[in-house]
Amino acid sequence: MSPEFLAAAAGFIMLTVVVGLARILYGPGDADRVMAAQLLGTGGIASLLLVSVARNLPAAVDVALTLAMLAAFASIAFVKSATAAQGADGGPAEGGQR
Repeated sequence: MSPEFLAAAAGFIMLTVVVGLARILYGPGDADRVMAAQLLGTGGIASLLLVSVARNLPAAVDVALTLAMLAAFASIAFVKSATAAQGADGGPAEGGQR
């Protein structure tokens, strides 16, 4: 594929990611915001990989892989904090009513 096509595809992906930014800003819940942040991360990683191939920048692959690891850790941290807030039995956290 031509480098111009790959750069255009990266630009289109970034455009769709910008649309997802509205969900982060105006999302109804925390889970919606985290999923939108994951969309931003995934789109950024895809764009970096496309630009890396289009412009022959192997270092961008390393940056993309690092961002992918950070995104995975962020998701794990969110799930752990959400489950801790609900309590071990799936009910409300300490002091909450059942």
